[in-house]
Amino acid sequence: MANDIITAGKVAVITGAARGIGRAAALRLAQRGMKLVLADVVGGELATVASAAKAAGSPDTIAVPTDVGDRAAVEALAAAAFERFGGVNVLMNNAAIGEGGGVLENPDNWRRLIDVNFWGVVNGVQAFVPRMIEAGNPGYVINTGSKQGITTPPGNAAYNTAKAAVKVVTEQLAHELRGRNSKLSAHLLIPGWTFTGLTAADPTAEKPAGAWHAVEVVDFMLTALEKGDFYILCPDNETPRRLDEKRMAWAIGDVIHNRPALSRWHADYKDAFARYIEE
Repeated sequence: MANDIITAGKVAVITGAARGIGRAAALRLAQRGMKLVLADVVGGELATVASAAKAAGSPDTIAVPTDVGDRAAVEALAAAAFERFGGVNVLMNNAAIGEGGGVLENPDNWRRLIDVNFWGVVNGVQAFVPRMIEAGNPGYVINTGSKQGITTPPGNAAYNTAKAAVKVVTEQLAHELRGRNSKLSAHLLIPGWTFTGLTAADPTAEKPAGAWHAVEVVDFMLTALEKGDFYILCPDNETPRRLDEKRMAWAIGDVIHNRPALSRWHADYKDAFARYIEE
């Protein structure tokens, strides 16, 4: 099905398109000849990516500076997309920021991160998807989640919270679309360790050996879409899928076995977790 949707002449909207996975997706889809609507708050870099996308094979590319945490701005983005191209076949809600904080700190950072990482996805879904359903054409809604939204490691609680919420929203959307017998399908992109501006303090530095390039994530995503995967769980050069599966199974085991929250990082369970991984 991906070959019928991600193909020349179809339209894709990508948020967070100026850097990282969003930029890589824009250039890959440009190579497929898709028409692109690219959004980000980083206006200068967004314009550069739009120019690169045109050169890569998508002359029908527009850049729309957008703060996805602002509902009116996302509705304006949708209006621009539908006015220019008449329809949208792929919506990739990808924009995210990383700086949040622990539960007891940084309330302003929390609000901004939730606005972008969670409400940005909800805004995108609500501004675009009803019109995509009405059009009756096959399409994809791809929301970028995170493994941190599944295993919720200690540290950046705000980020984990937002990405956990994105997982739930995407699952609910997929179920609602099936119930409507819609030609749209929803998908949760779950990147592994990816070398992007969000994960590297210095994005110009050399990629660590264990990380994937953003384009590897996008290529994996495109293959998974072709297979019809909902959970697009990406490995990387350090973490194979089997290790991700065991970490995630242990996390839900905390609920089933009533272990302490985040027992994987609890001193009393350190050895038990290590044995579980080695089994």
